[in-house]
Amino acid sequence: MDHITAFQEYEQSALEAIVAAADAAALENVRIEFLGKKKGRLKDLQAVVGKVSAEERPVVGKAFNEVKMRVSTAFDARKKEVERPKTALSSLDITLPGTPVKLGKRHPLTQTMEDFKDIIGRFGFTVADGPEIEDEYHNFNALNIPDDHPARDPLDNFYLSAASYATGGLPDNPRLLRSQTSTVQIRMMEKEKPPIRIVSLGRVYRPDTIDATHSCMFHQMEGLMVGDDVTMAQLKTVLQLFATTYLGQDVQIRFRPSFFPFTEPSVEVDMGWGDDWLEIGGAGMIDPNVLKAVGYNPDEVSGFAFGLGIERFCMRRHQITDIRRFYENDVRFLSQF
Repeated sequence: MDHITAFQEYEQSALEAIVAAADAAALENVRIEFLGKKKGRLKDLQAVVGKVSAEERPVVGKAFNEVKMRVSTAFDARKKEVERPKTALSSLDITLPGTPVKLGKRHPLTQTMEDFKDIIGRFGFTVADGPEIEDEYHNFNALNIPDDHPARDPLDNFYLSAASYATGGLPDNPRLLRSQTSTVQIRMMEKEKPPIRIVSLGRVYRPDTIDATHSCMFHQMEGLMVGDDVTMAQLKTVLQLFATTYLGQDVQIRFRPSFFPFTEPSVEVDMGWGDDWLEIGGAGMIDPNVLKAVGYNPDEVSGFAFGLGIERFCMRRHQITDIRRFYENDVRFLSQF
């Protein structure tokens, strides 16, 4: 039928014009030409439908409505496209020559922790993780830290309840941000039987005064080794080999007698820093009370533990003189590593 052919030609022309319309003004001209109610090609086709015989009208009318619907739908879709706000991606000219994308880098502390895992893994240690929000038992009690120890002062920890200040004491079963990653050692010994050889790396929190070498949030690597006959000599060997592997053979390490509630004997570990010494961690043989707290028999097993400050190792390796640089998010500083 000639009427059907006219409808097809109309539809093809309308769709081509809609696709070619580059902006809202051009698309409005297309609407007036093909879909205008007062004048335009659609009105002419509608007049044709009214002139056909009664027998043809159902078929011709249906064909007309279908064509009108397809053209209207295409117009609405194109209108949304041209009115959509331009984005960087939509305005991208894909015909331009490619340019390299500048990717980000891992934070220097993340790099340091990955290096630590690699080095300590060669000594047979596996990595263990634990929660940063702890209870007093795992943060203090199981580590042989008594109730009257200064480390348990509410003002020296980040407790997660204001009740300690309102009532003058701590609520039942208080929670706090862990002050050391030694808590992971307790949790692992509660679940595993000797021999154990693990390290845990992560954030710890203490309300220290922030200066060039101290921060209220910093990172530690805690190590633990428990077995039938673990000795202080093995502890010193592990720490010496670890330090020289990460910092170089010329690094100077010394051990000073100290005291920690969870180790006996205990030592402070220092490294040479210019003309002075900088403390990088503490270590010692696990106190028998800690072994008993996790169900071990101190007459049958022994072990050592150590905790190292990750920031200070990173500072020593890259000659960074202020720990605050790690947390200032200065891209000029971070992009060097």
